Amino acid sequence: MRGFVVTGTDTEIGKSVFAAGLTALIGAHYWKPVQAGLDDDGFGTSDRERVARLAGVSGDRMIPEAYCLNTPCSPHQAAAIDGVAIDAGNLAVPQVDGPLVIEGAGGALVPLSDELLYADIFARWQLPTIIVARTGLGTINHSLLTLEALRARQVPIAGIAFVGDENAETQRVICAIGKVKRLGRLPMLDPLTPPALKQAMADNFSIEDFE
Repeated sequence: MRGFVVTGTDTEIGKSVFAAGLTALIGAHYWKPVQAGLDDDGFGTSDRERVARLAGVSGDRMIPEAYCLNTPCSPHQAAAIDGVAIDAGNLAVPQVDGPLVIEGAGGALVPLSDELLYADIFARWQLPTIIVARTGLGTINHSLLTLEALRARQVPIAGIAFVGDENAETQRVICAIGKVKRLGRLPMLDPLTPPALKQAMADNFSIEDFE
């Protein structure tokens, strides 16, 4: 199976939008193992619904979550509030016909429990991981720390995808110091629509990097 994990350097940086764009670009299935919080933003109440609408793909390519939690907070806390214990055994990669995009929550070191981080699960999966990073102030530190955390666990890294306004020097130095491939930059889209996202992905990313 061909697949990618999409993680981020922080929360609310455009990771789900990039995941939707990637899902459409490579004709993938999509899976978010743990959904913490449901909030209707016009595209749906869960990331699975939002990605389906933004990617313009059918619902049968959207794999249901292993855990769907009510509170919009760290998965470990949301699970505790719901009286649920997240079991790593329930987070095996689904087998699908074709490529799969898996989206984490927030950053790579987000806890699923007191003993389990998302990065630990990424290490078990051994799928190429894409780091989504914003281009604004603070992203150099966050990006390099994320790279170190993943490499310490021997997680394969496919590259880094930036989201935001052009900041050539910031992108250059992250890739130079972090010794990581720059996959491209997704600009902020206003309005954010499926056609606009599809065009932005085609203009700014090479499908060959994901084959």
